[in-house]
Amino acid sequence: MTFKHIIFLFIIAQLWACKQEPYHLTKIKGKTIEITDSLPADLEIENFISPYKKHIQRDLDSVLAFAPQTYSKSDGDLNTAIGNFMADAIYEQANPVFKSRTGKDIDMVLLNHGGIRSILSKGNITTRTAYKIMPFENTIVVVALKGKQIDSLIGYLRHQKKPHPISKMKLTLNANYEVINATIKGKQINSESTYFIATSDYLYNNGDNMGFFKPNDSLYVLDYKVRNALIDYFKMTDTINPVIDDRFIKINP
Repeated sequence: MTFKHIIFLFIIAQLWACKQEPYHLTKIKGKTIEITDSLPADLEIENFISPYKKHIQRDLDSVLAFAPQTYSKSDGDLNTAIGNFMADAIYEQANPVFKSRTGKDIDMVLLNHGGIRSILSKGNITTRTAYKIMPFENTIVVVALKGKQIDSLIGYLRHQKKPHPISKMKLTLNANYEVINATIKGKQINSESTYFIATSDYLYNNGDNMGFFKPNDSLYVLDYKVRNALIDYFKMTDTINPVIDDRFIKINP
């Protein structure tokens, strides 16, 4: 046995003899480090991102359409001009995509009142406008529901008493919020028929307690963001001039 071997065995023996004492956490200390705008900017980083920032700002501020007046989600009782615009825009943009993939048409659109996050201001409409109205990354899905499940959808709308945006459906209530008439594309709802409902993935997954989307016959994911559909609609429409109409109303005696 060489001297190196002896040294090696001695080290191993010492390590084996050492008893590891367990560690226990006894105290945690912390302090607040404030981050404010007083911190100096890193000019090298600023110069690097500057051209990208300018490019993004230019895209966001590009004019797509025009609004002759301001529209707010609080300007109606059971339907609003801005909500009607959004639901109709989703139908116009999503239906060709859905039909090209399935050979079928979307029957109606349902969005949520709380998902409208900004007014549509009078004047030029830009890409930034779409981001303000719909800042979320929600995508459009189409859910196949039987007519009897549409009854649950209608029950939700009449009990909520909110102007949730709808398109291609007409719903008339009496003074007690009971259903007088309900149609989809001008026809009475058949409990045995299948209806294709366009909505957002957020609502499909029980957002705003819309639990009536499950179970369902099938689900179609269009990979098309709600915001992008609005932007595409703005691009193809010179003037956005929606109105409050009779698609969802309550009739008082």
